[in-house]
Order: sequence, then structure tokens, then C-alpha cells
Amino acid sequence: MDTDVPRSTACGVWEIMGVLGQVHAVECPFLDWWDHIVLQVWDDSQWLRNFHVCRATFMELCDLLSPALKRNDTKMRAALTVEKQVAITLWKLATPDSYWSVGNQFEVGKSTVGAAVLQVASAIIDRLLSKVVILGNVQTIVDGFNALGFPNCSSGYVFSLSPILTPEHWSSQYINRKGYFSMVLQAVVDHKGCFTDISVDGW
Repeated sequence: MDTDVPRSTACGVWEIMGVLGQVHAVECPFLDWWDHIVLQVWDDSQWLRNFHVCRATFMELCDLLSPALKRNDTKMRAALTVEKQVAITLWKLATPDSYWSVGNQFEVGKSTVGAAVLQVASAIIDRLLSKVVILGNVQTIVDGFNALGFPNCSSGYVFSLSPILTPEHWSSQYINRKGYFSMVLQAVVDHKGCFTDISVDGW
């Protein structure tokens, strides 16, 4: 069984076959895709390919964000788990999928996807940003660049294209203007050459 096939796509095929009378019982083979396939079957390569993080990093992120994201069940419905909220957000950020498509993937409404993305992003800003992004004193950096002969400068900027092997998914997004596959590296440094920001993405 190819467990990388999106649950929503597979279910749609089976439902169409059922309508056409080609199967006797319409039963989605990827029922509870998130709980029973992703969480229990996927290995690290599948996590990296789909969420851009390994399972251990994903679980650590969930633990760090749990105080801000944990919700109680109500009489009307069960609350989304922290893991599912984070998974929805990472899937949305890692793919060009619409809210509607991500909602189908995780069996939630598109408004739920939108709310999850906003809540997880806010939790990351509130709980993690200050721990992973530490900005130096701007005036000290400006003075440092001034001493090096670069007045009124607060950072140094580097941009480069790093060649990569052809990606398995969405390979067209990684072709640069020169016609080969690459990742875009953008880095910002202070007057001492210390990195203050690094961003890596497809072309």
C-alpha cells in the first residue's frame, strides 16, 4: 500500500467506483489517515518529504506549543489535538494546497484550517520566537559597521543559489532562471560576521 497517497484523493476514487457499480461496498482505504497512517506508519523520510521536519522534531515542536494550543472537548465536538493543529499548519506552509484541500486531507473544514494556522503561528511567535531569534543591539551593530567603513549599515546581506538533485515533488518550483535545480540561500550577518537570519527555500 502506498501510504503517501493523499487520503482525500484515494477516497474520491473509491467513491466514484462505488457510484459506477465497480465495487460492492464503498469503503475508504485511508479512513483516519492522520491517526492510523501518518502517526503510526510513516517513517522519517515520509515525514521530511511531507512536513519538512522529522517525526522527533515535530513531536518536540508540539510539546513546546502544547500549553498555548491544548483545547478541551465540548459537548458538541472533540477538540483538535495539538499534533493535528501543528500538522495542518506545517502541511499548509509546506505545500501550495488551498485551505479547502488541506481540510479534505485532515477531515476538517477549511475554516478550521485557517484557525489552526493562525493559532499555531501565534503560538510560535509568543512562545518560541524569542528563544530562537536573538537580535543584537542595533546601535552597536551600526557602530561596528561604521568602524569597518560602512556607515549607516545595520546588516550584511548574502544571496546564493545552491545546486541540488532533482526533487521528487514539485520539482518545477526548484528550477532557477539559469535552468538548473537549486535552493535559494539568503543570509544576514552583523558587523562581526555572526548570522542573524538565514532563509532557505525553493526558487
